[in-house]
Amino acid sequence: MIFPVGMRNLRLRRIRSVLAVLPCLSVALFCIGLAQMSSADDIQAGRLKAEVACQTCHGIDGLATIAMVPNLSGQREDYTIIQLEAYRSGKRQHSQMSIIAQSLSDEDIRNLAAWYAAIEIAVTVPDE
Repeated sequence: MIFPVGMRNLRLRRIRSVLAVLPCLSVALFCIGLAQMSSADDIQAGRLKAEVACQTCHGIDGLATIAMVPNLSGQREDYTIIQLEAYRSGKRQHSQMSIIAQSLSDEDIRNLAAWYAAIEIAVTVPDE
């Protein structure tokens, strides 16, 4: 089909506009998918794993039972994943955490992060 020059330029601009938006749309859809990864099954699997691997130091509720051990309850899921992967790869070192993280699969790490992120915490600011 033959189009006048002006119409052809208009069609090319529309096609370029659509193509320019596609990368942004892809990123948005990827982020939505990540946000939906924490299903109830992941959280429950994370709780079960926490009972075995984390409870002794961090507590099943994410409240540490040992001095100098961080609380995990309410921690951002992505932060927990990054830290556990760093222990597992050796980028971050700790005598116990490095050993524990070595035994965790990618799925275990995601599930643990989902479990501790799902625990709601409340903050009370002291009176002035």
